[in-house]
Amino acid sequence: MKSTELQGIKQRYGIVGNCEALNHALDVALQVAPTDLSVLIIGESGVGKEIIPRVIHDNSPRRREKYFAINCGSIPEGTIDSELFGHVKGSFTGAINDSPGYFGVANKGTLFLDEVGELPLATQARLLRVLETGEYIPVGGTDIRKTDVRIVAATNVNIRQAISEGRFREDLYYRLNSIPIQMPPLRERGDDIVLLFRLFAMQMAEKYRMDKVVLSDDAKQLLMRYKWPGNVRQLKNITEQISILSPERQISSDVLARFIPQDQESTQLAPLHNSSDHSFENEREILYKILFELRSNVNDMRREVSTLKKQIEDVQMKGASLQPSSITATSAVPTIPPIAVTPRALEDAVAEEYIDPAPEQENLNVSDWSRQALDKALQRNGGNRKKAAQELGISDRTLYRRLKQYGLDK
Repeated sequence: MKSTELQGIKQRYGIVGNCEALNHALDVALQVAPTDLSVLIIGESGVGKEIIPRVIHDNSPRRREKYFAINCGSIPEGTIDSELFGHVKGSFTGAINDSPGYFGVANKGTLFLDEVGELPLATQARLLRVLETGEYIPVGGTDIRKTDVRIVAATNVNIRQAISEGRFREDLYYRLNSIPIQMPPLRERGDDIVLLFRLFAMQMAEKYRMDKVVLSDDAKQLLMRYKWPGNVRQLKNITEQISILSPERQISSDVLARFIPQDQESTQLAPLHNSSDHSFENEREILYKILFELRSNVNDMRREVSTLKKQIEDVQMKGASLQPSSITATSAVPTIPPIAVTPRALEDAVAEEYIDPAPEQENLNVSDWSRQALDKALQRNGGNRKKAAQELGISDRTLYRRLKQYGLDK
């Protein structure tokens, strides 16, 4: 595009600046204007994205038709479908008449959907259908309506991250992004910052009939070094503050520093994380993390219970089996190896899980020394089976089962 034509566009819409990124955005807007392709404008809040859809509409075949700019983030979720696609009488409380919605009213014209990334998922599905077929159904209605609307959308969120988090439909993104236009942030526009300050200062001087504030060279350098997280909107606010509050009309760097926020955090833009990084903004990811940790805890508990059960079985076997070398000719009392679990605790532990085995499951090949040990223990305790079981370190059930097995229960 010729520089004279570009300057004419800037004068017509009050666009100040000569940076290459800004000129490229305007060039793309003018080239796509004669078509009906959807346009997605991407840029931070306050960079002036609202100028581009106006340029597109005014230079398109639809310029004599209606143009509507809609801030999708300012419409409540419960009413946004009705605002965009209309409704029929009686479809909800307060619907006293039929409404065509923006898509009905703007037929043949242009709709600018600002902050499109804030649309609910259900509304995104409706919007996708309109973009693909030109058809929509009003809220509470059954009849399909047709519309011929040019869509220009804008967003300041990281759409790819929103897609990865399930907050934005990927198919809608590609449908809107037929022609992308990137608006540069103010911190990347170099000398444009000084030009904009000069414009805003002149507007304040004319509006309130005061002397215009002028920047010194060191103040200009300070102005261009600042990060401008609020972009053009923030620059305009600061210029207005200086024009009203500063008694000096020649603004030095020291004077300017009093109006620029000194908090380092306020001068830095929040970094956009890579979509491959884990983001816990999404509640589903947090829930998945909790579930994974819970499953790990359950597996650990299973292993601990299995180990404890095996230890109990080992202790039980040690208590029921006596080593032959521990029985001498002078004493029939076997030496019971020390165990960590008390007989009472062991009895309580095995009592709940004991299942009387079938005769064929028992080990019937019992040595004589084990039989003699049980017999001697009963004799020393006067036939008291409970005391005999405590002496041998086994449960009453195990003692009874062994006595029955050896024929000593009579």
